[in-house]
Amino acid sequence: MTANTGAVRTGTQELSLNKAINAALADALEENPRALVLGEDVGRLGGVFRITDGLQERFGAERVFDTPLAESGILGMSVGLAMAGYHPIPEVQFDGFTYPAVNQIVTQIARMNFRTRGALPMPITLRMPSFGGIQSPELHSESLEWLFAHVAGLKVVSPSNPHQAYHLLRHAATMPDPVVFMEPKSRYWQKGSVDFDTPGDLTGSVVAREGRHLTLVAWGAMVSRCLQVADMAAEDGVEVEVLDLRWLKPIDAEGLARSVARTRRAVVVHEAPKSAGLGAEVAQLITEHCFGTLKAPVERVTGFDVPFPSGSLENEYLPNADRILFGIQRVLEYRRG
Repeated sequence: MTANTGAVRTGTQELSLNKAINAALADALEENPRALVLGEDVGRLGGVFRITDGLQERFGAERVFDTPLAESGILGMSVGLAMAGYHPIPEVQFDGFTYPAVNQIVTQIARMNFRTRGALPMPITLRMPSFGGIQSPELHSESLEWLFAHVAGLKVVSPSNPHQAYHLLRHAATMPDPVVFMEPKSRYWQKGSVDFDTPGDLTGSVVAREGRHLTLVAWGAMVSRCLQVADMAAEDGVEVEVLDLRWLKPIDAEGLARSVARTRRAVVVHEAPKSAGLGAEVAQLITEHCFGTLKAPVERVTGFDVPFPSGSLENEYLPNADRILFGIQRVLEYRRG
């Protein structure tokens, strides 16, 4: 296999989120000769979002290679590669394309380590452009964290900015467990500072903005929207804390509790439908840990209980600033009996 002896990245660089992921993949391939990148159009084309641009040229077609248009085949092949001692990093081109491969993910990737009592770990890092915001056709924008977070044996993580995207993917690519890496594709072109020398804590949630009146809990693309809402609320003297959950399985219950214990109110924001969404689990964890100090029930601002719409209808479906502000208002104005 083709090797490369590039220098280890140091210092700080301004990168878009998609370029940060590209850098993380390059460094993962550089560091681990058993790492492989595979998927539809990830090789010569460099991916539909150009996330894998230049990787095949640098590392060779044996380590970065195109697959047939069959998600079940991509993930099934990844199972075999993991069993043979490789660390595959497959890409499903769009989140909604994952449905045909749910059998491989749930019955093989998530269970193989358990089924074999540790004899066959599944070090698979499944990259998945996720969530909405780009007004794409049907099945090109979904919010599937509710599905994968429910599956025992999987870890699920979603970065919200370029720094996190680089370091969380590097971290995921070293783990012996299968990780679903949900990339907020509407934020691919967001630029930010990536400090290669200081990754920070990569194991739980992080406070993206401090506040004292209420905690907004979000992940992926909704973190940026919640930060915008916090700016708006500040104009009216409301100090909103924004908690970026990041890891959706396992959820950082202690980080949730610390934030909500300070603010005593919480609103959870996500793109998936409300019924049985991950926001319900987050709300219950907050209730379990903070029931004695909560001043109001935990509010959820989410997508609607309809299939994820395509095109311009996304704008009506996704939580917008007004809906989140109304959620904050309901919580702040709540009075017991």
